Amino acid sequence: MPTQPSRPERSGPETASVMDVPPFKPSLVKAVFRDVTLMHVSRSAAWAAASVTRTVLTEIIDGARRAAAGEARRKLVPGDLLSAIDRNVELEVGIKWYDHSPTFQGLTGDLYDAEGVVVPSRKRSGSRRSSAVVGAHRFEGEVKKLLRGQGVTAVPAFVRDLDGIASVFLTDLARDAAMVVREGGVRRFGTVTPVMPGEPAPPPFPKDSLQALSTRRGDGWTIGRDDILAATTIQLFGGNLRQRALAEAREATPNTSAG
Repeated sequence: MPTQPSRPERSGPETASVMDVPPFKPSLVKAVFRDVTLMHVSRSAAWAAASVTRTVLTEIIDGARRAAAGEARRKLVPGDLLSAIDRNVELEVGIKWYDHSPTFQGLTGDLYDAEGVVVPSRKRSGSRRSSAVVGAHRFEGEVKKLLRGQGVTAVPAFVRDLDGIASVFLTDLARDAAMVVREGGVRRFGTVTPVMPGEPAPPPFPKDSLQALSTRRGDGWTIGRDDILAATTIQLFGGNLRQRALAEAREATPNTSAG
């Protein structure tokens, strides 16, 4: 397994570098992939998926930490999670979890039928829940490591929400990676680049990098590192978070697409 390179802190003295905290365990990542696909998942693919998830959750925690700091708190609560997502559209990931969490109730909007009548919420049972929600308890220990890396603690509801977001995000990433393998590459890339008020626009993502991911090499039954990178471009908007997630995943994995 590759060692993790050290990187300078990026968000100030209170925030540890994202690379200082190991990614989620590859065994946990592969368990999520097994719920989605029968394809083989290479070690570098599992490590890349773990790295991308770590980057996304670290950014969410950082946004929540800043919201809590505005109220002179170091213990994060669900309201801080909502504030982080509200301030940065790039952090709106794992949205299938929102329907299962009290934190997000009332924020996803009502559904209407063709006649304009509100569709009642569907009652859920354990047998009808997606595997991502059923397995949302897998990452509690990993989430707590990320919180410690940011120098904060959180109430159990906050940890549970990050747990669920991580599970759903990884599940979606696994589905997209499997699709990339089946289709032989990415057929289309998102071009939306969200810009926060008062912040400069991020530099455009290099076209050659996107082109390299759009054409797949390798067999049709193994998910490799580059398949995860391609899936990341589908899951994340074309802003700073996507670029950072891709860059850190490349640093965290060997330069191979399948090994």
